[in-house]
Amino acid sequence: MYDDVLLPVDGSQASHDAIEHAGAVADQFGAQVHVLAVIDLPTEAVGAGAGDATATVIETLHDEAEQRVAEVAGRLPDGVATTEVVLEGYPAAAIREYAAEHDLDVIVMGTHGRTGVERYLLGSTAERVVRTAEPPVLTVGSPAE
Repeated sequence: MYDDVLLPVDGSQASHDAIEHAGAVADQFGAQVHVLAVIDLPTEAVGAGAGDATATVIETLHDEAEQRVAEVAGRLPDGVATTEVVLEGYPAAAIREYAAEHDLDVIVMGTHGRTGVERYLLGSTAERVVRTAEPPVLTVGSPAE
């Protein structure tokens, strides 16, 4: 039923809570987990004349994202195959597009990411993915503090 699971991660608690669920699904069905981090770069940061400082910041963001996906992949159950992916772009769109391009069977993600006030102003990434992605989306909430 599930051969490929997408696990978007952003370093938030909800994202970490989703790891166990993605691992359980993958373990149950013998699925591969695609661990995905999306670097959300403002358009201005990558525009013409951005300069060396911006290139350094982008490189640092990539390094951090690569470390994050490697750490998450290492937390999945032994024997679960993984693919580690880092993309740049708008998170909800990148998640949706990656799932569609790779014909993934299910997306497992946390319900609340890093953003606070922005979440209320712009809508959450999880909500946008649930509304627009082709495969089913399993959302995992963090326990109330």
